[in-house]
Amino acid sequence: MKYHKLTTASKQSSRRVGRGIAAGRGKTAGRGTKGQKSRAGSSAKPGFAGGSNPLMKKLPKLPGFRSHRVAAETVYTGQLQDLKNATVDARSLAEAGLISNAYVDVKLLVKGDLKKKVAVKLPLASTSAIDMVQKNGGSFEKTARLSRPKTKTEAKK
Repeated sequence: MKYHKLTTASKQSSRRVGRGIAAGRGKTAGRGTKGQKSRAGSSAKPGFAGGSNPLMKKLPKLPGFRSHRVAAETVYTGQLQDLKNATVDARSLAEAGLISNAYVDVKLLVKGDLKKKVAVKLPLASTSAIDMVQKNGGSFEKTARLSRPKTKTEAKK
């Protein structure tokens, strides 16, 4: 190793503040005059609003606040009895008019009897609904929710 080939990591030293007027950052040391942030050791936690209710606590109390998450649409086992298809998926349920469209989350729940054998391919189902489908010789496969096609030509395919 040679002296002229040594490298050093550049380290910027911290600025020494509060060392008099001539130093450029004297007296208040760039912190302004008085107040919570000018004091040593002061650090208000994120969201702190000076003792009044912080924004994140206020929001749910505003009138009309609701979750923007779309709830899953429900289909009942008794409704599967009336379907003509042996396989039940989001598209077949939308064609039958049981759900609004094929691109929503669908959950199968127990309500009514299911006597026929069906192959169910849906994103969500209760365990008792899965048991009822399998008891009648059918099968349940968990699938992802269908995504909307980007263009009109993809929708025709």
